[in-house]
Amino acid sequence: MITLSPDCRYFLYREPININKSFYKLAAIVKEQIGTDPLSRDVFMFLNNRRNQIKLLVWQGDGFAIFHKRLEAGTFELPVFLHDQRHVVITYSQLVLILQGISLQKVHYRKRYGQQTSVR
Repeated sequence: MITLSPDCRYFLYREPININKSFYKLAAIVKEQIGTDPLSRDVFMFLNNRRNQIKLLVWQGDGFAIFHKRLEAGTFELPVFLHDQRHVVITYSQLVLILQGISLQKVHYRKRYGQQTSVR
């Protein structure tokens, strides 16, 4: 079971992938393309070319776990990337909005106290 929490970091990989990639091929992308340790317990997200499937990869201490979701209609929305970014770190709230199909561009965040700023 994958446990998602606001305490994790969420890396969204920009390039579309073959969604049939296995645990270790996704971990290789994390290490080589994102430049992060796949064993860090961070959550790594990958989308297919049509953006109707998403995979989340996370190390759970004794092995990798994958969450895979395929939409029957519609697509997952990507947050705004800078031109040369291969990945972006998003917040837990943004991940939930992406998975629920809520437009990130139309969400209005109300002012809250927090030590870390929201990534957009």
